[in-house]
Amino acid sequence: MVRFSVVVPAHRIQGYLRECLESVLSQSHRDLELIVVDDCSPDAGAAIAAEYAERDDRLQLVRLDKHSGTGAARNAGADRATGDHLLFLDGDDLLLPGALASLARALAERETDVLLFDHDRVDWWENVSGSGDDLAGEPLAVTPAAWNRVVRRSFWVTHRLAFTEGPYEDVVPMHRATLLAGRRLAVLPKVCVRWRKRRGGSVSTTPGRAHFAVLDRYEELLSGAAGTSGAGESGQRLFGPAIEHALAVLGDPGRIRPADRADFFRGAARLYRAHRPDDYEPVGDRQRALATGSYAAYQGLKHANGRLKAAKKALTHRKKRLRAQVMRLTYRTDRRRALDPRLAVYGSYWNRGLSCNPLAVYEKARELAPHIRGVWVVSSRNRHRVPEGVEYVIEGSRRYWRVMAQATYLVNNSSFPGGFVKRPGQVYLQTHHGTPLKKMGLDQRRYPAGTHGISFQKVLDHTDQWDFSLSANPHSTEIWERVYPSTYKALELGYPRNDIYFRAGKEQVAAVREELGIRPGQTALLYAPTHRDYQKGFQPRLDLERFALKLGPSFVILVRAHYFYGAQAGLATHPQIVDVTGHARVEDLCLAADALITDYSSLMFDYACLDRPIISYAPDWQAYRLARGTYFDLLSGRPGETPGAVAASEEELGFLFQVGAWDTEKTDRLRAAFRARFCPYDDGGAAERVVRRVFLGDR
Repeated sequence: MVRFSVVVPAHRIQGYLRECLESVLSQSHRDLELIVVDDCSPDAGAAIAAEYAERDDRLQLVRLDKHSGTGAARNAGADRATGDHLLFLDGDDLLLPGALASLARALAERETDVLLFDHDRVDWWENVSGSGDDLAGEPLAVTPAAWNRVVRRSFWVTHRLAFTEGPYEDVVPMHRATLLAGRRLAVLPKVCVRWRKRRGGSVSTTPGRAHFAVLDRYEELLSGAAGTSGAGESGQRLFGPAIEHALAVLGDPGRIRPADRADFFRGAARLYRAHRPDDYEPVGDRQRALATGSYAAYQGLKHANGRLKAAKKALTHRKKRLRAQVMRLTYRTDRRRALDPRLAVYGSYWNRGLSCNPLAVYEKARELAPHIRGVWVVSSRNRHRVPEGVEYVIEGSRRYWRVMAQATYLVNNSSFPGGFVKRPGQVYLQTHHGTPLKKMGLDQRRYPAGTHGISFQKVLDHTDQWDFSLSANPHSTEIWERVYPSTYKALELGYPRNDIYFRAGKEQVAAVREELGIRPGQTALLYAPTHRDYQKGFQPRLDLERFALKLGPSFVILVRAHYFYGAQAGLATHPQIVDVTGHARVEDLCLAADALITDYSSLMFDYACLDRPIISYAPDWQAYRLARGTYFDLLSGRPGETPGAVAASEEELGFLFQVGAWDTEKTDRLRAAFRARFCPYDDGGAAERVVRRVFLGDR
């Protein structure tokens, strides 16, 4: 018996089906069967599935005699399944790399009948966005879709779960499964599926009265006709999510036409009145309008929202000014209190979360100096990045100013927000976040195109707060002391974030590769271009799909855009291209990669610790040097400046791999000289040296 049965209904999705099937069959976890159900589709979908079935015996094609709809097709696939667990995937969606391996690990951790997981969404412009689901909240509030959960097949059969006919066919069985699973429901907060929003041709993008079916589905559930105790605890749990789902459909112009909104509203109001629990209080203005049954009140909300927004904006501005005044007064009072010798505050990349050198120092401090309490500063929009159990404060909050006033130790790789005042007795460690190739600090004054209005006086004021400046190599020490002139002490102890490259074992590397979907024997290339001050957005200067085709299936390309561009690089999907921009730890990506392709990113200096090939792909080198300035000629070919093979065009890069020139004895010699210059202090013990010096006073 196989572990997973992946069921894919196919009807009029020939343009997307190949990508869908590839995304399943290329999973690193290979213990699966793929059941494609041809719902009597008039296009080439069945032929495509048959073609794949000839190449891979894990795929079986089921043909229905007549077009029966998505629900019936899924039911037919579930009836044919033999695996331990069912996973339903639409034919225009994608199973992301490493998804099955992650699901298998989660299922192995505990006995689970239903495992919910996260998804993201991609539109026809290839813009990727998050699901919007809160997986930490009520499971019934998660999108009730077939494709964002795994269900144990024996559980599915025992409870006679089945998809209904017509639109919203998954609402009833998915909610039933969630309710019936009880404590045997688990959640994996990982994006495993990419749901595609098509421009047209799907139920979700075709407006009409067919969407009234969602009200019928919830009527069936809340009345108990679907095999749930509608009037009991299940109904109470389900009522709120049901009403919110109905309101979401009503508010979506892609589903409900303007002429149909009043009728849909009245239907939703009837559902509300018929099944509202006795102690239920409407949540928000929309639900209150629904409770009264007044469509005019609901419409009035839309018109009033415009006026309210303007008034709220003015009020918010006044509140912010008053709040800032109060914060300054309380912060001034807190600075008169004694410093807490057992408190350290950490920040990284302008409050984006836990990462880089500060994270490595924090983790080592918990081991060697457990008496020191560590608190992280994060922005409100990045609070979701903080792992459970880690103490944090939101920048600008009352708690933020309190810990900044009272902490003895301050650790950051950029700067703390809000213009805090460093007190006598506070110890500030500036770890930096990379070895400088590009001009930094005061040297940037000669390159105004990249400064974007930087106040160099503020740069110096910030530098004056440092007590220690961490350095990874003599080159960095020299640059920092010149471009950030002040009285701090240089700590030439290496970069703590690089310790993992000397400590990670083969099992850890193998686990990361499996998670990323890298198949055994594949060569993984990490492509990590840096940010350019003179361009907006992520614009890879490489046709990644064309490059992947040149490399062939034995290679996989991990693409890591600069963190300035957010969690997704917006790449076209391809079985040999994996977007790892949103991956939490770049160090894991380096461990997984057999070689690094980059341009001017400081990642090259860290990756050199692994002593693996580095390819400099720099098609705009002259433009970058003129706009940003650099400290040495990366493409010179001189030992200690060039880390390996060099390419100035896409053709040259392809040629390097075609003839094997990316990894030769010559590139080995260049890399050895590069490592000797830029990695002399890194040996796996940097974090311990930093903690002992800064927190424990060991000189």
